[in-house]
This record gives sequence, structure tokens and C-alpha cells, in this order.
Amino acid sequence: MDIKEIIKRRRSVLRITQQDLAELSGVSLRTIKDIESGSANPSLGILSKVADILGMEVILNVKDKINETGRSIH
Repeated sequence: MDIKEIIKRRRSVLRITQQDLAELSGVSLRTIKDIESGSANPSLGILSKVADILGMEVILNVKDKINETGRSIH
């Protein structure tokens, strides 16, 4: 499941509209609509604001990329 589906489902469970989420999070309605349609990739700051209102938390999983020689790319 991708971020747009997670946000839509959680918002539905909480029975809040996109407008409510925008107002409560301080994120524009256009941005909320774009995130839920998949036409925008939210910044970590915006995602954090939205997640907070939805009672969720953002967890990052950062991985080292390994090049063909087996060395980490820095």
C-alpha cells in the first residue's frame, strides 16, 4: 500500500474530509488532494503534519546503497 492509500484510509476511518485534514494540519487543500491522487510526493515536513493529525507517525528506513564493487556509495 502506498502513501496515498494509507492517508485516504486513515482519513476515512477517522471520518474527516480532505478540507478538515487541510485545516487541522495547516497544509493546503490542493496539497492534500494532490497527495491522495498520487500526483504529489509530500515533503517530510508536510507528511509529518498530516500524519500527526491522523494519529500516525512517520518512520524512515535509510539504507546504504551498494555499488557493483560492493562498496558503499557516500
